[in-house]
Formats: sequence, C-alpha cells, structure tokens
Amino acid sequence: MKVAQDVLCEVNNCVYYVEGNRCSASEIYVVSHTGNQAEDQKETDCKTFEPKAH
Repeated sequence: MKVAQDVLCEVNNCVYYVEGNRCSASEIYVVSHTGNQAEDQKETDCKTFEPKAH
C-alpha cells in the first residue's frame, strides 16, 4: 500500500493551511458520517481541521 506524501487543502482558514494549498498537519483524520464505509465524498469530513484564530 502506498501512503500519500503530500496532502492538498483549499481550506485557507485552517491553522494547518500552507500557501500553495498544502497541509502542514503531522496527521490527517478523516471520518465517515455513515459508519466505517462511505459511498462518496459528501459522506466524509476532515476532523483535522482547526480554525485559525482571528
């Protein structure tokens, strides 16, 4: 199994957002709304997101 080396992110109000749509988090945690399996991306969320302080 190959593990992603780069994680792209367009959510620029996240503390882990880096210019160039990169993610600087050491880990990424993605969950499904429907249990262990999702049918499409609308059924998932990135739990790594943390909003930037104002």
